[in-house]
Amino acid sequence: MGTQAAPKNRPTELQAVAQDKTGTKPRAMAIPKEGYFHLENGRYGPLYPRTPACHGFTIIAKIIPGREDVIRSYGKKIEETIAGLPEALEVLKLHYLRWVLFDIGNDTYFMYQGIFDTDFDKYTEDAVALFSKYGLNTVFENLEGFPKDWKTNAPAFVKFVREHQRPSFLEYAEYPYVSADEVKKALKLKAAFSGMLDLMQ
Repeated sequence: MGTQAAPKNRPTELQAVAQDKTGTKPRAMAIPKEGYFHLENGRYGPLYPRTPACHGFTIIAKIIPGREDVIRSYGKKIEETIAGLPEALEVLKLHYLRWVLFDIGNDTYFMYQGIFDTDFDKYTEDAVALFSKYGLNTVFENLEGFPKDWKTNAPAFVKFVREHQRPSFLEYAEYPYVSADEVKKALKLKAAFSGMLDLMQ
């Protein structure tokens, strides 16, 4: 895997934020094939950059044959969990999750897309800790090659995720480098301000 330096005219994340203190100037970032601009290793492999859309990954893996209904029912389980306990996944600092099942030939694949605020390795470590804490299983157990000892072997979990990661080559954000906590804070301020306006009328 080769390395590639960031173009000299590419502003760093800190420079981009400094140039737009409101966080309302859209930004796009083209990313090299390797998934990074220069090789810098973290605990389990290359550190992927924080993009205008924050951190994230796309995992694509073949499902164990006959598990499609199990995977779909797991999606329903997540829906019900969040309805009853909205903070259940809070530690993951998620913006969005998107799960997709699709066929290639006779095989069915699962795509897991997540956008979050922590780095790649911390997200996967936090996910292992979260599921272990509550004694829950992960939808990944329905994927071929997923380690059976994942609850006690975070490095194996991260290795699987990294091996099935498909780096994006373009990321865009309408409100770049803004964390999920900042978005929620802004929405709370908006609601409070609207409430004050209603009282004044």
